[in-house]
Amino acid sequence: MTEELRKTESQKDEMVEQEQVERTRETRLFMPRVDIYETKENIYLVADIPGADQDSIDITLEKNILSIDARVASEKPTDYSLTYAEYGIGDFSRKFTLSNEVEKEGIVAVVKDGVLSLTLPKAGPAKTQRISVKSV
Repeated sequence: MTEELRKTESQKDEMVEQEQVERTRETRLFMPRVDIYETKENIYLVADIPGADQDSIDITLEKNILSIDARVASEKPTDYSLTYAEYGIGDFSRKFTLSNEVEKEGIVAVVKDGVLSLTLPKAGPAKTQRISVKSV
């Protein structure tokens, strides 16, 4: 396999399959690369979303599904015509299924220089709860 074909195959892997998502916006849709780290207290998720900032990233949590979506505007230089391009501009989308191990109310997200960092705190051990009995 030639080097150029490998690069093309790699780029295909990064893009979200178009059959999975119906889009109304005519732009590429990429799946951001993610690293996940774990400590005793937290799970850390670090995603590369080049060109995204605080206002363009949307993170939602519904039924244990954490969704990360980002819209990236294409910036074209004025007074120049594009001769060759390897860098693809597009939106980003990725979903994660969270276990009950994660305390959903404590999730924190920070973005800096196109890198999104999420801190997912682990839930403590289940506490014994006393339930009072009432007579009717």
